[in-house]
Amino acid sequence: MLLRRDVMMESAVSSTHGAEDSLVVQCSESEDFAPSKLGTKEYWDEAYKRELQTYKDIGDVGEIWFGEESVDRVIRWIEAQHVSENAAILDIGTGNGMLLVELAKHGFSNLTGIDYSKAAVELTINILEEEGLRNVKIQVEDFLNPSTELKGFDVCIDKGTFDAISLSPEDREEAKKHYVTSLRTVLQPGGFFIITSCNWTKEQLLQIFNPGFELVRELPTPRFQFGGVTGNSVTALVFKQID
Repeated sequence: MLLRRDVMMESAVSSTHGAEDSLVVQCSESEDFAPSKLGTKEYWDEAYKRELQTYKDIGDVGEIWFGEESVDRVIRWIEAQHVSENAAILDIGTGNGMLLVELAKHGFSNLTGIDYSKAAVELTINILEEEGLRNVKIQVEDFLNPSTELKGFDVCIDKGTFDAISLSPEDREEAKKHYVTSLRTVLQPGGFFIITSCNWTKEQLLQIFNPGFELVRELPTPRFQFGGVTGNSVTALVFKQID
């Protein structure tokens, strides 16, 4: 089970991006999350502008959403499935692009990262250039309204983007529906969708992405104890598009 009731959880980004507030989300067993500025584009634009300036000033790339282990967990699963190094992989809401960096270092060569924040995209481009990784495609895209060129991916990865959408102050239910529609559009039939979330339980995600996706695997995540009950603070699932 996931330990969520009456818990304030700090998500993947702690006091990162130079933001005044850490990315703290209220997790509950219901789907009725309190709306938050963390679900707005304006918040992330300002956050990544600060992080971009920090990178330019001192070379600090910022935090990795859900930590380095979350990246390793995803890459280990992809490699265990013998996914081709030429497979088209999309990082949804790439942030500082560190997932793309690690995927490239593991030999994957057909990588795309998108983010609706121009500052995040600029930060990612700077980091990739510093790493000598010039073949990764990075572009400004709103995943809820993707361009027609964004399609044909074998693997789509989300670490926290769906969580942020869930906190949108406006039309959250509609935004969630748009997300699922966009995912079905950009992912190849039979393609994999890997999501890491601190807002949603396994059961809730199964409901949100049904119909159209079937669960392939629940990836192991860190466990902890609270009030004598053991559970997880993060859910990581692999889905396959089935129609």
